[in-house]
Amino acid sequence: MSEKELEVRFLEAVEIASQMTQSSLPQDVQLRLYAYYKQATFGTIEYNNSGSFDLRNAFKTNAWMQISHLSVDEAKELYIEAIHAIVNEKK
Repeated sequence: MSEKELEVRFLEAVEIASQMTQSSLPQDVQLRLYAYYKQATFGTIEYNNSGSFDLRNAFKTNAWMQISHLSVDEAKELYIEAIHAIVNEKK
């Protein structure tokens, strides 16, 4: 599969995800999708331990750090798979 095809499939999955409500997804699924999306769009996290602490952001950062070993393309594929699994589960 070409990089362009992967990007099209990824953007389609992002569009599907944008139609979902947060309340319809368990928090662990939301965090996993967040992490895959961030890894796919920004690459490996550069953690900056600032003085402020926000529990919600700490969970998000932790989720992203856990998958930081993935390449951008791997993260896109996993994001696509996760979105399609959610959609198929709701059918």
